[in-house]
Amino acid sequence: MFRRLSPALALATVLGAGMASLLPAAQAADQAADKANVRGKVVTLAGNALVVASRDGKKLNITLAEGWKVAGVSRASMADIKPGAFVGIASLPKAAGGDGALEVLVFPPAMKGLGEGSYAWDLKPNSNMTNATVANAVKDVDGHSVTVSYHGKEKKIAIPDGTPIVTLGPATPGDLKPGAVVFVPAMKDARGGLVAQQVVVGTNGVVPPM
Repeated sequence: MFRRLSPALALATVLGAGMASLLPAAQAADQAADKANVRGKVVTLAGNALVVASRDGKKLNITLAEGWKVAGVSRASMADIKPGAFVGIASLPKAAGGDGALEVLVFPPAMKGLGEGSYAWDLKPNSNMTNATVANAVKDVDGHSVTVSYHGKEKKIAIPDGTPIVTLGPATPGDLKPGAVVFVPAMKDARGGLVAQQVVVGTNGVVPPM
């Protein structure tokens, strides 16, 4: 079910970073401007019409495209962030240098390479998303630090204790119940409406951190 998830999920996550590199510059810029990652709670789901109460209190109407998919997030651990694993890490630059992780998504092996690269992300102002392969992981005083590699480059990211670490797993439309926490990598259509092909939903009390 995951092979149709977009690079934005690779986180996404949750849209287009990998595709954008294949597009002419102007078209890629237009696509980036049309992204609209939605984070919030399900209000209703009726057919392909999803209503989400976003974090800022707005109710957003999202049209789910034909063949849309749903994935669940489940808890993972630092032990899963091992050499060779493919991860998506949202991070912020640290005042002392380097980056500090906001969250980590450990991708299932079948999704390795999806959306590989490091690019701007909207979890927090100035945050980035790095989808890359773990080269090494080292225990630090108050957490861990990992070195990840992508496209011949390397990046070191600190992962403080308490950082949310999740992976992707099965889910069904039945999991999109009122109150369920979701992450929806949506796009704006020509009329400004929101359209999505994927929905990520929290399961077993785990909230999508991306």
